[in-house]
Amino acid sequence: MEVFPLLLVLSVWWSRTWHSANADSIIHIGAIFDESAKKDDEVFRTAVGDLNQNEEILQTEKITFSVTFVDGNNPFQAVQEACELMNQGILALVSSIGCTSAGSLQSLADAMHIPHLFIQRSTAGTPRSGCGLTRSNRNDDYTLSVRPPVYLNDVILRVVTEYAWQKFIIFYDSEYDIRGIQEFLDKVSQQGMDVALQKVENNINKMITTLFDTMRIEELNRYRDTLRRAILVMNPATAKSFITEVVETNLVAFDCHWIIINEEINDLDVQELVRRSIGRLTIIRQTFPVPQNISQRCFRGNHRISSTLCDPKDPFAQNMEISNLYIYDTVLLLANAFHKKLEDRKWHSMASLSCIRKNSKPWQGGRSMLETIKKGGVSGLTGELEFGENGGNPNVHFEILGTNYGEELGRGVRKLGCWNPVTGLNGSLTDKKLENNMRGVVLRVVTVLEEPFVMVSENVLGKPKKYQGFSIDVLDALSNYLGFNYEIYVAPDHKYGSPQEDGTWNGLVGELVFKRADIGISALTITPDRENVVDFTTRYMDYSVGVLLRRAEKTVDMFACLAPFDLSLWACIAGTVLLVGLLVYLLNWLNPPRLQMGSMTSTTLYNSMWFVYGSFVQQGGEVPYTTLATRMMMGAWWLFALIVISSYTANLAAFLTITRIESSIQSLQDLSKQTDIPYGTVLDSAVYEHVRMKGMNPFERDSMYSQMWRMINRSNGSENNVLESQAGIQKVKYGNYAFVWDAAVLEYVAINDPDCSFYTVGNTVADRGYGIALQHGSPYRDVFSQRFLWLV
Repeated sequence: MEVFPLLLVLSVWWSRTWHSANADSIIHIGAIFDESAKKDDEVFRTAVGDLNQNEEILQTEKITFSVTFVDGNNPFQAVQEACELMNQGILALVSSIGCTSAGSLQSLADAMHIPHLFIQRSTAGTPRSGCGLTRSNRNDDYTLSVRPPVYLNDVILRVVTEYAWQKFIIFYDSEYDIRGIQEFLDKVSQQGMDVALQKVENNINKMITTLFDTMRIEELNRYRDTLRRAILVMNPATAKSFITEVVETNLVAFDCHWIIINEEINDLDVQELVRRSIGRLTIIRQTFPVPQNISQRCFRGNHRISSTLCDPKDPFAQNMEISNLYIYDTVLLLANAFHKKLEDRKWHSMASLSCIRKNSKPWQGGRSMLETIKKGGVSGLTGELEFGENGGNPNVHFEILGTNYGEELGRGVRKLGCWNPVTGLNGSLTDKKLENNMRGVVLRVVTVLEEPFVMVSENVLGKPKKYQGFSIDVLDALSNYLGFNYEIYVAPDHKYGSPQEDGTWNGLVGELVFKRADIGISALTITPDRENVVDFTTRYMDYSVGVLLRRAEKTVDMFACLAPFDLSLWACIAGTVLLVGLLVYLLNWLNPPRLQMGSMTSTTLYNSMWFVYGSFVQQGGEVPYTTLATRMMMGAWWLFALIVISSYTANLAAFLTITRIESSIQSLQDLSKQTDIPYGTVLDSAVYEHVRMKGMNPFERDSMYSQMWRMINRSNGSENNVLESQAGIQKVKYGNYAFVWDAAVLEYVAINDPDCSFYTVGNTVADRGYGIALQHGSPYRDVFSQRFLWLV
């Protein structure tokens, strides 16, 4: 009889103990989801169900949960629902909402010491902006950010830098907070990039129609040019509609390159975006590791995931959002943390908490539970899920997909590279070949006026300038074949371009380097220095260096016989004739000669003068002056006359043949060997650099160019060189000068000079050629080069 009461007491005690332990070990999770995120709830319930079937993690324990839905823009409602969940007794709070309510839940979780796992989501799949949750240095921060920080600024900056974009536009949808890329805008502004922003309204068709109604043709062409490089920061649905509208309205052409960046783009979205787009498309999205072994795709360690989530062919898995994946991994992480607490026998029972009472005390086991969650880590659908010291998940990977240029819709997409915050970009981002179709493209062309390559015809008042010339003919031929239009302008400094002291370029090349023009065309030669900063097509014409010289003047001068002697010398000769004639008269007057019988000559002053002049020009006969003094003087005078006449004859012959001196320079070698005629070229031009390299480079040194460089480089190039080619031509025409420049240009100048005052000599060796310069990495280079083969 005494045994039965004892057994009854033991039975009651065991029953109470079991119920107490069972009650203490109940795992209850609270969840708050945005009322528009029904799929978050489905994935959450699926995760709980999968873990309740896994006896290796929680063994005999089961997870219970309470789920509530709130308006994401109503923080007060979110706090009320969270308080209700805490009253029910929860070990952790899981929330999948936007930034508006996240801060309020963070403050509540900190006050009540409830571990809060926050999964940030954005409206309708729009790219995220950082929530800016305040993190304190104290140990009272109970909110853990499950999704990694927003790295869109870093990814976009790296991709844009790799593509060497200098001018582009950013389109963003109405749901996106543009402050999310403020850091990116600040950095590109510091680097001198030209960035425009445009918000895309929900009614895209109306927005496009407004553009056509409000913009003039010139403005619309400039807008089309801006659209050649664009970044789309919008949800996939808006991106699809936007691309469709701009393609159908011919706002973009096949040379455009657009970047779409959004973590939420899935494979179906990628295929649809590629199908609707033209030109080149680059897609940046978040990616997660997938086991290579298909049989292991649904296993993460000792846990089996539902096939509806891990099978990429399953319709449910194909339409999952990133927040859904993180919700599943969050539940898996909590389950492992609970297992750790049970295994270490450090379980803290949780009493119901009230948020209303002023004297409410926080959960005593909150800190221990939070530390267990932070120290844990799992491998799930999103890869490794773990937390750093700041309470954030550092593991994130971005995948960069892209297409090449092409006119065919539905092109294939391939992986270009990947990016993560630790190693940065891994991959090569380069443009591929553009197909032979540029309909609707408007190119901005920079040029330098240089006859006969680029000239301006007579401008009719009120009409734009009309350009013509050999290079313009080449450009027109390309335009007619490929279908593009162009706007042309002259380089502001009228120079081809050369590197400056700070490493930048001026002139035509500088316009291309700074992305202010798409192509540059003129008498532009292909040089190694220029090829370092811009791209060139294949040569469309050979190039050689020539020399422009002035022809000797051929004029009829009735006083040309006086040219051998200076006027002062002629005056001296005339004076000498008068003086000698006077002396002869005086000598004959003082000592009259004895004249022969029958002589009629008298010794007058007139006869003496005539006698001296006749003997000077070697005319007249013997005059009967027989005195010794007269004969001695006349002998000296005849010797003087002989010397003067001989000198005159020689100078006259040289003067009459001086017009043939031009034939002495027939090549660059002849020019380099003489020093009578100074010569030079345009300072800092391609010819100037060519002569310098040939004359100074020890690997290419040439004696002819060395001699030329000594002449050209006098006074550091300032003595014999000019700033523009027209100045060199004028210097040849009105002075003693030879101008070294492009042979084709000089030949045109010599042929079309109205005074026919020039002649040219050239170099028969063509060691380089003329080409069209393009921006570095331009997609037009191969297209233009291929067309040149047809033109030739």
